[in-house]
Amino acid sequence: MIFRSRIKIDREIINKGLNLKVLARYGIGLDNVDTDYAINRGIAVINASTASCISVAELTIGLMIASARNLYPHIDSVKKGEWSKGMYTGIELHGKTLGIIGFGKIGSRVGVFARAIGMKLLVHDVKDVSTEVEILGGKQVDFETLLETSDVVSFHVPLTPQTYHMLNDDALGLVKDGAIIINTSRGEVIDSRALLKHIDRLGGVALDVLEEEPPKSPHLQDLVKHPKVIVTPHIGAETVDAMNRIADELVDNILEAIKWC
Repeated sequence: MIFRSRIKIDREIINKGLNLKVLARYGIGLDNVDTDYAINRGIAVINASTASCISVAELTIGLMIASARNLYPHIDSVKKGEWSKGMYTGIELHGKTLGIIGFGKIGSRVGVFARAIGMKLLVHDVKDVSTEVEILGGKQVDFETLLETSDVVSFHVPLTPQTYHMLNDDALGLVKDGAIIINTSRGEVIDSRALLKHIDRLGGVALDVLEEEPPKSPHLQDLVKHPKVIVTPHIGAETVDAMNRIADELVDNILEAIKWC
């Protein structure tokens, strides 16, 4: 069975697959799959874990620049026939501190790109990635230190019980005024109600993922419409390049899994 992120592969679906041998996620995240149950049933659970990393990392940098330079309100203004020069003053990212939460395949790639534009790096990860971070000239720190020190905070973690709402009201209270929040991982990592509460003192927010997609809840509608917020519709992997790599990688992984079924 090959699927993407919108369908929930729960026990009911798994039990109906009488001849099911392989669950193949067309993409990276497996948070929509009851992986433990599937594996206990002898079903292989695979994904394309590296194929979209570059696309997601590039989008992250793009959202970071768009937020720092207020590109969305400028573009919107000009399209409306206005001329917004002088209305919005942005900031440079060069010399600013980027806090990366989750230094896996995507987070580490974001770090490489960020160093190329002259940003300083702080990293928080549950694993010891200090050697890899130090190679880029950065430092691994605890979660609280990263939030207190970073000018930009970018999330690159899977959705787990530990990461659910990890950026909550208390955590947002540690984020300094004027900081930018970026999330291209999973929407549930950020408590959107708490984010809305703190939004006015932040420099900007750019989200490719939301707790509810598309957003229908009133507080999410308010968040999406806020002038400091940029939202894209979960397009991190939506490039021709990433889609081709995902297909190739997934086919290879399926063929390998079938050998052991």
